[in-house]
This record gives sequence, structure tokens and C-alpha cells, in this order.
Amino acid sequence: MRHFNQFAAALTRVEPLLATLARFVFAAVLLRYFWASGLTKLGDGLLGIFKPSLGAYAQIFPRQLEAVGYDTDQLGLFHWAVVVAGTWAEFLLPLAVVLGLFTRLAALGMIGFITVQSLTDLFGHGGLAHLETFGAWFDPAADSAILDQRALWIYLLIVLVIKGGGWLALDQAIFRNAPLVHPDARRPVP
Repeated sequence: MRHFNQFAAALTRVEPLLATLARFVFAAVLLRYFWASGLTKLGDGLLGIFKPSLGAYAQIFPRQLEAVGYDTDQLGLFHWAVVVAGTWAEFLLPLAVVLGLFTRLAALGMIGFITVQSLTDLFGHGGLAHLETFGAWFDPAADSAILDQRALWIYLLIVLVIKGGGWLALDQAIFRNAPLVHPDARRPVP
């Protein structure tokens, strides 16, 4: 029992590594996924970040775009703003998570993004009609896109919401004295 307690105490000392490891896993598994998806939403040319592609509208507002005969000019300012914000978020939020910049806020933003993405897949793209897409928990298959994969993505991000960016995060360099990032900052300096 003594050896187990020593082992547990050693693990507790490296607990800050959890957040850094979570950011590494996010970078290794999801960064390129989100950036590749974001690239499909960019319009042509340098100003493509302000004039999303037809595919961007099709991914985010599939039913509304179909209702207007795939003519994006018939969609309003609201649709444009959501598509542009979603496209930018697909680049900026993952980058912030990987760099450990405003980590908690970026991770919360990613959780919101993944939630909206999942709801769009289920209701906008008809994923509810395909049980293999929606999936089920506590079944022998671990590869459904919504319940299995995205639950793990969100759990990974929850670790970052709770723990912050961990070691090697820009948060640590920029906000060295912030109590939420550096718990020892609350202690007065002698």
C-alpha cells in the first residue's frame, strides 16, 4: 500500500501535465480536421474570408440554402454573419487551444462550436435518420460521429476549461500573475 501511495503522490505532482497533454492530443487529432473544414468554407481570393463559398452555406444552413435554390444572394445578413463567424472560429479557436492562449475561453468556444456542429449534422443534414451517425452509448461500437466521437472531443475540452492551458501555454507567459492561470499568484510576495 505504501508503494501505491508513493506512486499516487508522484502522479499528483505531474498533474499540470494533463492540460498540456490535452492540448497536444487536440493538436494531433483535431487541429487539421477543423482547419481542413474551415478551408472548404473560404471564398476565392484574398477576401475569401469575408465572402464564404457556397459550400460554407451548404454546411451551415443546408435547408435554408436548398429553399432558396442554392442562391446565397437570397440569404440575409444574419446567414452571412453566422457563416463568416463560424469559418473564423474554425481557424481561430483551435489555434488558441493549441497555443494555450485564453485556453479556458477558447475551449468553451470549441465546446459550443462542436455542439452547434453536431446539431446541424443531426437536424440540418438529416443525421437523425441514420443511427450509425448518431450512434449510441454503451454499445460495442465506438465510432459513431455524434455520441461517441464528439463526446470524447468535448470531454478533452472540458479538461482544458477546468485546468487551463497547463505548462507551455501562452496563458502562463502572458498572465503570469492571474489567479485563474497561476494559483500561487494569490499569495502575497514577502
